[in-house]
Amino acid sequence: MVARCEEVEHVASDVLFEPGSRLRHVHFPTTVLVSLATPIDGSTGLEVGLVGDEGMVGTPLALGIAITPLQALVQRAGASLRMGAVPFRHELQHRPALSRLLDRYLFVRMTQLAQSAGCTRYHLVEARLARWLLMTQDRARSNAMHITHEFLASMLGVRRVGVTKAAVSLQKAGLIRYSRGDIVILDRPGLRAVACACYGTDRETYRRVLG
Repeated sequence: MVARCEEVEHVASDVLFEPGSRLRHVHFPTTVLVSLATPIDGSTGLEVGLVGDEGMVGTPLALGIAITPLQALVQRAGASLRMGAVPFRHELQHRPALSRLLDRYLFVRMTQLAQSAGCTRYHLVEARLARWLLMTQDRARSNAMHITHEFLASMLGVRRVGVTKAAVSLQKAGLIRYSRGDIVILDRPGLRAVACACYGTDRETYRRVLG
């Protein structure tokens, strides 16, 4: 299957797919991080998923649907393995093990999406920011990242001032260092203690279903 993929480099803020667009490829991230966002009022996007080397981008094709409802936005520059829609569908039809694996991955994504909806509605911004930073660190495998206030506010669905207050609170607690979009996680255990329970629930779902 890898032989039918091509390696593609992405820069931050690249848009892989727009909502309503036809899916001509799927991407298997290797080093790139991709945020999946749903449009709100036709403009601002709310992040509903984050994909790194544990997953794939373009999952509707695994269900036989060639249209995506989400925007796929590169959060962190890196590479992915890209495969055309036609060869991907061919692989699914002729590789039952791959089809079963993607079914399990789709179940995990659906479960995490439901968890994310509840998290956005009920949990405080500080706890959600801590969760998001941990999720990003897991996929980037780095304590350092560059994320602007505007991007975080959009992804978390809050005003910029809310993100600023949450980031300042985490910094005062000695959990992160934050300056002009550069974030360094200083205390992962402490950050996990602040994060909402959704972070642990998501990890457990992935471990239980995909190992």
